[in-house]
Amino acid sequence: MRKPLTLRILSSLDKKSWLALGIFLALALVVVPVLHLNFPESSALHVSTYAITLIGKIMCYALVAVAMDLIWGYGGILSLGHGLFFALGGYAFGMYLMREIGRDGSYGADLPDFMVFLDWKELPWFWVGSDHFGWAAFLVMAVPALVAFVFGYFAFRSRIKGVYFSIITQALTYAAMLLFFRNETGFGGNNGFTDFKRVLGYDVTSDSTRLVLFGLTAIALALTIIFAAWLVKSKFGRVLTAIRDAENRVMFIGYNPLWYKLTIWVISAVLCGIAGALYVPQVGIINPSEMSPGNSIEIAIWVAVGGRGTLIGPIIGAFVVNLAKSWFTVSFPEYWLFFLGLLFIVVTLMLPQGLVGLWKKLMEQRTSRKGAEA
Repeated sequence: MRKPLTLRILSSLDKKSWLALGIFLALALVVVPVLHLNFPESSALHVSTYAITLIGKIMCYALVAVAMDLIWGYGGILSLGHGLFFALGGYAFGMYLMREIGRDGSYGADLPDFMVFLDWKELPWFWVGSDHFGWAAFLVMAVPALVAFVFGYFAFRSRIKGVYFSIITQALTYAAMLLFFRNETGFGGNNGFTDFKRVLGYDVTSDSTRLVLFGLTAIALALTIIFAAWLVKSKFGRVLTAIRDAENRVMFIGYNPLWYKLTIWVISAVLCGIAGALYVPQVGIINPSEMSPGNSIEIAIWVAVGGRGTLIGPIIGAFVVNLAKSWFTVSFPEYWLFFLGLLFIVVTLMLPQGLVGLWKKLMEQRTSRKGAEA
């Protein structure tokens, strides 16, 4: 008898994972707000606005890393263009935030400031409805999904994979970046969207709004982990893993890899779009540089450092790499790219399973040593 969906979701994670998830949510939803609001800045227990923004930003990156792990770790599809879906979600929500500015902009006009500067007289057709939160939320998921579906369908139908697929995705995000850099596209050119004032009528820079966005990001990350764990342990996930390991054999027994790969590809793109939408109001800007191939390569590095095919590994990798980046770009900015490249080489050659794989190996050695002593 087939288990109810609720039981299958609950059984997708073990007790330790549920406990860790509960602790994480308690810290994000209770402890951090209390430490930020109830302790003065001079106190050692105070959590600064900078720390909240930084951790919130990294949680968005962690969500992207999980999305990347679904296609690379479990589907064997290495994308070097996932920054595109992240940016598309950010731009879709950024359009709403720009409309929320209203007449509080520098020019006091109904149009966004960059349109007034370029002497535009009316909104482009694709901006229609962008002043409604519901429509913006729909676009956050629909636009990355549509782009991913169209690109993925033709790529997977043609059985493009491996390094060729990676190069094409990198070219796609680079072309999109060049397109968005142009002023006439209606997305703010190289400056993008910034100077946001409100979200749903609330001051986007206020402490309460920042904490709500921080909490929503934590909830989104937790739900993504639960969903991903359920998905990879379902029949769909088992077939997807089989396609990763031996696609021809899966085809011979009657499965069509196209729809499995396309489905996980679109799901991954939607998750990136959601991460981008959560990222923009917390950071306060979105511009074409988020689509740069370098950013997409960094996403792959997060997953590789943490350990692909583990779900928790990409989250660890995202936090480790981005915390290191925050320190390096302040203390030794000129050496950050060298460190990132060295980190990727070391992980590829010496830690093929990432930090999670290293931890498992150390635990196995410890267990075997105890067994030998006994």
